[in-house]
Amino acid sequence: MTDSAARATPGPGAGPGHGVPVEARRVARVVLLDPDDRILLLHGYEPDQPEHTWWFTPGGGLEGDETRQQAALRELAEETGITDIDLGPVLWTRYCSFPFDGRRWDQDEWYYLARTRRTEAAPRPQALTELESRSLAGLRWWTSAELSAARETVYPTRLAELLRTLLVEGPPRAPVVLAPEIV
Repeated sequence: MTDSAARATPGPGAGPGHGVPVEARRVARVVLLDPDDRILLLHGYEPDQPEHTWWFTPGGGLEGDETRQQAALRELAEETGITDIDLGPVLWTRYCSFPFDGRRWDQDEWYYLARTRRTEAAPRPQALTELESRSLAGLRWWTSAELSAARETVYPTRLAELLRTLLVEGPPRAPVVLAPEIV
């Protein structure tokens, strides 16, 4: 979740009198698949409300003049310890906005496909930010069937359907623009 280029800007519902800073970020996310086509997701929670949890793909904000591909590789290494991957094409893009840790986060996200030959049960984070350390509960590999049956919150909200389509049809010819998600 690092992003030295994040800037506090007023957004809808923010600004004078509202006191909620908005972090506008360009983000690279990774749809990491293992040899068994399982996807790796992180389990996160609101730092002050650990009972409010969700699952999401590895990734985070661009730093400095970093490209999205560089950010995807760096974030994956920091959050999972996995570096031996083949980074593929951009699968999906989306705009999302959500409250987290007392701020509103407005993100322009690109989701890259990646493959790894590693199959260990529990990758380990290597270099988490202070905020990530206060808001990550762990990581887990999910099969498509497990993701489809999940009763937990997963972002993006259509991830189970998107993963099924990816596994059946392969990567899209051009990135698919997902509907915005405003939480």
